[in-house]
Amino acid sequence: MKLTQEFKEALSGLPEKEKDKLIFRLIKKDNILLQRLFFELVDDENQDEKRKQLENKIKDRVAYMKRTFYSPGTLMMDLRYLSGEITEHTKVTKDKFGEPYLNLIMLKEVLKQLNPDLTRFSPGKTHKFDIYVVNRTFKIMILVSKLHEDLMMEFEPLMLELSRYFGQNQNLMHAAIHNGLDVNWLAHFNIPEDIQMIQRDLRNQGFLR
Repeated sequence: MKLTQEFKEALSGLPEKEKDKLIFRLIKKDNILLQRLFFELVDDENQDEKRKQLENKIKDRVAYMKRTFYSPGTLMMDLRYLSGEITEHTKVTKDKFGEPYLNLIMLKEVLKQLNPDLTRFSPGKTHKFDIYVVNRTFKIMILVSKLHEDLMMEFEPLMLELSRYFGQNQNLMHAAIHNGLDVNWLAHFNIPEDIQMIQRDLRNQGFLR
């Protein structure tokens, strides 16, 4: 069902008490909406503070992942959990800077801490993890390319560091090359203007899977 102009006007004409009842009923069923309204109307922490909290949580979680590492498969489960946390943060706070920043922190910390463990496995064992990292790196570059130039520059040292961790992981580096990710884009902070189109074309050709 579409939200037509006529329907919008009818909703606007409802008595205030009736509107309040509908709002309370809706937010009970939508946890993200509930969190967003709380953040915008009540929360005494701002976007930057929320981002910093999640950054610290990511670093702590990766440290735990290092201590409990078993296989690339279990690592992927933890990464999906962290990715979900970042997605939720972005939806709640509308943090356009935080989405690529927190994803970059996640990848950087994981490779920094776990490269020595991951390089013990064969390419077949790390394939899903490697493809995940390559895809996530494309996503980060696309998001960064849409930011204001002044904000973009804050990503340069982080991307340089990420490129070094790629270089220390032979399986990951091979996956990047095979799937069209030029790590020099990170090393020289030179994101192609058509990075989103490059990613789309690669997917259409069957890569990044």
